[in-house]
Amino acid sequence: MSYNDSNPFAKILRGELPCIKVAENDQALAFMDLMPQADGHLLVVPKEAVAEIFDLSDEALVASMRMAQKLAIAVRAALRPDGVFIGQFNGSAAGQTVPHVHFHVIPRWEGQPLKLHAREVADTDTLEALATRIRAHWRAH
Repeated sequence: MSYNDSNPFAKILRGELPCIKVAENDQALAFMDLMPQADGHLLVVPKEAVAEIFDLSDEALVASMRMAQKLAIAVRAALRPDGVFIGQFNGSAAGQTVPHVHFHVIPRWEGQPLKLHAREVADTDTLEALATRIRAHWRAH
């Protein structure tokens, strides 16, 4: 998968598309997935313009994974799921739908199946309420 700088995550990083921001630093941005597979599903996106993890710099990888870990802790504290899934896809055959490397942080509850990936846009107010709860715990760390 080649990088296309008109992908939605590149546009979000440039401020051309809105997002419900959860956390940000010099290397990465985290925001709510607009089509979540579960309540609290968020994405960690490195600010480096790379399609797949194979080309991501060590610095961006470490910063992204550190943010994903801290957000998983915040999600666990805010939403009390039974578990938290952290995933990353490379190439369309693996399920990658946006050609910008990104990490999914998805809360999981026993007996509650995941919604289908990239199918249904969630209510903005619901996403913002979840983001507010997660941000409160993100700031505590």
